[in-house]
Amino acid sequence: MKNPTARSRRALPIVRSDIQGLARLGIDAFVGLTDLVEAMHHTIGNRPDVFGTAPTGRTSGLTGTVYQTIRGTSRLIGGALDALLGVLSRVTEEADASPERDAFIAALNGLWGDHLADTDNPLAIPMALRVAGRALDLAGDELAAAIPAATGKVLVLAHGLCMNDLQWTRQGHNHGLALARDLGFSALYLHYNSGRHVSQNGREFAGLLERLVAQWPVPIKELVIVAHSMGGLVTRSACHSGKEAGQRWLASLTRLVFLGTPHHGAALERGGHLVDVLFGASPYVAPLTRLGKARSAGITDLRFGNLQEADWAGRDRHDQSQDDRRPTPLPVGVQAYVMAGCIAKNADGVRARVIGDGLVPLASALGEHRDPAQALTLPPSHRCVVTSANHWDLLSRSDVYEQMRRWLAPRRQQSQARRS
Repeated sequence: MKNPTARSRRALPIVRSDIQGLARLGIDAFVGLTDLVEAMHHTIGNRPDVFGTAPTGRTSGLTGTVYQTIRGTSRLIGGALDALLGVLSRVTEEADASPERDAFIAALNGLWGDHLADTDNPLAIPMALRVAGRALDLAGDELAAAIPAATGKVLVLAHGLCMNDLQWTRQGHNHGLALARDLGFSALYLHYNSGRHVSQNGREFAGLLERLVAQWPVPIKELVIVAHSMGGLVTRSACHSGKEAGQRWLASLTRLVFLGTPHHGAALERGGHLVDVLFGASPYVAPLTRLGKARSAGITDLRFGNLQEADWAGRDRHDQSQDDRRPTPLPVGVQAYVMAGCIAKNADGVRARVIGDGLVPLASALGEHRDPAQALTLPPSHRCVVTSANHWDLLSRSDVYEQMRRWLAPRRQQSQARRS
């Protein structure tokens, strides 16, 4: 007999290939933890000064053999399990995905997505443009069949870190569906692995847009991108990559809207870097920095808002201690708009500007920077601060949508709105 007071819990729906990916990730984590324990063992055995230099290498003798055996056995078991689960995922039918599963996988990708991609883990999200959670085939006939009511006004929405395209729907509202209804856009949603470097995602996004514009069923009159959080960095990186490659889709791009984008980084990741530095001050706790440094390349790009490969290539990504990014201006001839959230009721105070929407400071979201080459110089009419709003409220607040709708309305409607 069931306990009437027991709370029912909905199991997380996953597909069979997820089990293979989780098992592989678990083995990787266990081997990494073994390395960490061995490093601490090696340090203690060498007894360096408290603030001295950590010893290099691994443990030796019988101790080293034990650690090597643990790692080897773990990889052997992991390889056999991976092979078995790989066969099962190919010969058995996959279950339908779900919003809960997509949210779980998106969070894993945001935290460790670069590792998932580098190890060919089936949990790694392949980049795609999606509608209603289904990836679009950008071949001409298939695209026309998938979007039979395609218009010449194309809207692409790019999500942020640890999120996915289905999470544009919040509290019953979806910016893309609303703009399609009110302004006649055909709304598509970018789905990507947010743990990869921003520049890697930007280059792939640019290629995706190039194929989209070439295969769109009707002539494109207007291409608009609305981006939330990290999605704005990926979008700016795509514009840079597209220009460098001479891609044609940029000629169709008319407007960009950034919602809570950390154009110049986020304090939370800079705080994480500071913790890494403090832990590294003593050889006895230095091995613990491996736990923090396991965070993804996408997260470390948020320290200062890296957009180009040149911002991180040629050095350990954890070594970037100052804002030495290459300037990446907005694309010429494209109207850009920035929306910043502020959890305070008044955006003028020091506390409000530092905390911003809880994740992104106001200055970063507005594109302000002490270096004119890095600053996004936008007219006041292209900037908006929403008070009493956190980072995710920018996805659902009615005043956010109304401002965005005014920005994206046809010029005639904008003139009428100003007169009224």
